[in-house]
Amino acid sequence: MTEYEILLLLDPDLSDERQAEIVTRIREAVERDGSWDRQDVWGRRKLAYEIDHKPEGFYHLLLFSSSAETLDEITRVLRITDGVLRHLAVRRLKTSSAAEPQAAPAKAEEPEAEATTEPAAEPEAETPTELTAEPDAEPEVVQEAG
Repeated sequence: MTEYEILLLLDPDLSDERQAEIVTRIREAVERDGSWDRQDVWGRRKLAYEIDHKPEGFYHLLLFSSSAETLDEITRVLRITDGVLRHLAVRRLKTSSAAEPQAAPAKAEEPEAEATTEPAAEPEAETPTELTAEPDAEPEVVQEAG
């Protein structure tokens, strides 16, 4: 079983019942051989650009564990479902938990404490924390529709 998340962008003109029906259909497909972790309703948001002449969309984040075959079936269903503007399926990293926000690394606080105790004679000698910090691993995009 692999952990996935799907970000759904639904038509803002859909009724709440129709949105719930789309999410329920996905949930039922997942629960046949996997486990449903969580659904976050992000609500209506303004889009950066219009999709199908719509300036807004209604977002749902779905978190679940299932097989790759189930994900393929869900993606197929979402492609042909009216009211789904876009969707993106991403495999979640096992080390990160979407339920808990990640804490800021302690390294970011240490250089600031050192900078206040040391005289600021040469600003060129200091290296910004943003440049030395390791970038976080990006989630792998599994399937994208659009």
